[in-house]
Amino acid sequence: MNRDTYEVLARLERLGFSYQQANQLRRISMTLRRWFELECGTENAAGSSISIERDGGDSDGKPFQRVQFMGAGGQWVDRRFPVADRETGARRRLAAILKPFKRRLLAYVQTDCRGCAVYILRKRDLKPGESVDSVYNRGVAVY
Repeated sequence: MNRDTYEVLARLERLGFSYQQANQLRRISMTLRRWFELECGTENAAGSSISIERDGGDSDGKPFQRVQFMGAGGQWVDRRFPVADRETGARRRLAAILKPFKRRLLAYVQTDCRGCAVYILRKRDLKPGESVDSVYNRGVAVY
């Protein structure tokens, strides 16, 4: 285990999570971050791209993996394949882990793929009138 991993697990344990719960939170955060990266789309050196999109543009629509690449004869190939909805499952597991802590802790899911996906905050750190999406960095970044 590297020093950064040890540090985030220790911070989560200080908030009251068990070692197992802290590890689960870390895996959930990594799963969500990868999902959000794929929602933005990835591209490799050959110019092909892979992304995740949902039917109907809704956040609860069926997810598909979209693969685009240059085929034979210089024609673009665009294919969609159904994929498991890892986001919904990860969010459900996150809610289940936080349920016993709901009086004093809350989770914030940052959907920007350029940073950490899950932050755990103490409710007392959120002042009246403040929106959690503007102060989530006061919490523990789970990476």
